Amino acid sequence: MRPPAPLPLSCQQFWMARLLRMAQRAGEAGEIPVAAVVLDGAGHALGWGTNRRQSQQDPLGHAELVALSQAARLIHDWRFNACTLLVTLEPCPMCAGALIQARMGRVVFAAGDAKRGALGGCLNLATHPSAHHHMEVMAGVREQEARELLESWFRRRRRAQAIEPSSGD
Repeated sequence: MRPPAPLPLSCQQFWMARLLRMAQRAGEAGEIPVAAVVLDGAGHALGWGTNRRQSQQDPLGHAELVALSQAARLIHDWRFNACTLLVTLEPCPMCAGALIQARMGRVVFAAGDAKRGALGGCLNLATHPSAHHHMEVMAGVREQEARELLESWFRRRRRAQAIEPSSGD
């Protein structure tokens, strides 16, 4: 099956700006500031997500998985060949694997992740020989804003942890 028609750059910019605002709010709530949305072929949102690992104590609470799950419930299907997922950070191996399993047509992410990214960062599951589905991947939409958001969040977190007294664990 062919991937969805490319979203105009203005549409990608619009959605990524919304995702960055959502990610900011997630960061303020104590989550790593990442947000994702699944769009249909016309650019309409089917599912949203932000990281929820801390708030829900859920190892599967990654923004991409939350958005995928919500979208699947809405369309009553687990196949997303004609859809695009936009996310503020390059998906990790778990999320990239889920996107392949879901047959996502295209993934657009803002900031790459050289340490844990699995769509070109430290590995590329989208082009791996074991992948039964190959999706289009586009990186760098509003990359600088996403990178600054993540870096400032982690700086604040490290400072806060340095100030907290050790619990002796």
